[in-house]
Amino acid sequence: MIVKLKDVYPLYLNNKAVQPNTDLEVIDKYTGEVAFRTALATPDVIDEAIAGAVRAAEPMARLASFEKQDVLNHCVARFRERFDELAYALCVEAGKPIADSEGEVTRLIDTFRIAAEEATRNYGEVQPLDISARAKGYMGMWKRVPIGPCSFISPFNFPLNLAAHKIAPAIAIGCPFVMKPASMTPLGAIIMGEVLAECDILPEGAFSILPASRDGADLFTTDERLKLLSFTGSPGVGWDLKAKAGKKKVVLELGGNAAVIVDKDADLDHALARIIFGGYYQSGQSCIHVQRTIIHEDIYDRFRDMLAAKVKTLKSGDPKLRDTFIGPMISAKEAQRLKRWIDAAVGAGATLLAGGGCEGNMLEATLLENVPADTDVVREEAFGPVVVLSKFSKWDDALAQVNDSKFGLQAGIFTRDIHKVLEAWDHLDVGGVVVNDVSSYRVDNMPYGGVKDSGLGREGVRFAIEDMSEIRNLVIRRV
Repeated sequence: MIVKLKDVYPLYLNNKAVQPNTDLEVIDKYTGEVAFRTALATPDVIDEAIAGAVRAAEPMARLASFEKQDVLNHCVARFRERFDELAYALCVEAGKPIADSEGEVTRLIDTFRIAAEEATRNYGEVQPLDISARAKGYMGMWKRVPIGPCSFISPFNFPLNLAAHKIAPAIAIGCPFVMKPASMTPLGAIIMGEVLAECDILPEGAFSILPASRDGADLFTTDERLKLLSFTGSPGVGWDLKAKAGKKKVVLELGGNAAVIVDKDADLDHALARIIFGGYYQSGQSCIHVQRTIIHEDIYDRFRDMLAAKVKTLKSGDPKLRDTFIGPMISAKEAQRLKRWIDAAVGAGATLLAGGGCEGNMLEATLLENVPADTDVVREEAFGPVVVLSKFSKWDDALAQVNDSKFGLQAGIFTRDIHKVLEAWDHLDVGGVVVNDVSSYRVDNMPYGGVKDSGLGREGVRFAIEDMSEIRNLVIRRV
């Protein structure tokens, strides 16, 4: 599938396409050539967008539920019509294999469809207040109202769906927003802006999509007119932004070094297929990719050999080809960083079972065992196609290995024992536990987020709507 991309794309300022410059070059991550150019927002443009969002806050809040639902359904229909374009653009700008790119477009559509459903479900509650004599004759009720102008910063690795997890809930509840997409992968968000611009019902200022350099983007974080900052990206950047955000609410979806446990009663063929997917899909560039695999000692040797044999068969290369499983990493810098981590682990005594080679931004699918626990490839977020193996004898030990991390997004466990499942659910210090599948599994209506250095707050449309709204109480005295 080849789709012709434009040479130049605009930014979207207060619902309108604007082309102040063509300063941002976006690279085809496989060829290394310039794929297209787009505009970069200056601080003056960002300031104008925030002012527009402030003006739009009241008319956005007054939109009827069906009107917001109509906007979201329009997006669903248009994304379906532009499916191939969206997938190809993602393949080019992110280097994501075309099958994974198509999967992300499907999830983009799902996320907007879920938001369309939630747009008509903004319920409140009637509350009895006559809990003592002094409150006799009083009754209360509350509803959720939009929090106001929101700031969204989205990452490079899922530039469609992770932007959708901010944009779609904002429209569903009625919050205007300004968004900064990742500079390496801005096109998905720009196309979303193009589709939203077709919706005349949205008041001017309802949205702005603004690629911007990091140096010029402080207003997304510091401006006091914004009532919420939702950031998805690296922990170092995220926690720094939170410190600068002032009084606004902050939601952070950050990194991880997710673990999967394989117990001795697991279906090993199933576990193998899922761990290969979870560890290496889109070159491991997912915050919940399977980085650590913890295997029961009774099956360790057998399962290790199964994994090593399979990893060696994974095809690397041009992400535009259907049979490519491992595409390029986002940059040669990131590939070389992870290559250094792998080499350091081997130098510290780890055994290289598969992969380890690197050329440019193409890093081979890599499998390691006997990795010292204090190495970066265990302790930090690899964010690339590498999996490390360890073993356990007792279930409590496996849970302790999962928890021995500064991160806590999701964990996967492969077992048939319901008691072990419940123990894991009780004791794993993570945002979610996935049974008989990998940490990488996510459905777009479920609460998703982490603990510890992995962030705070939850995404998933319904749960993002809660963060983008406030409770407003009403008390009535009967006289």
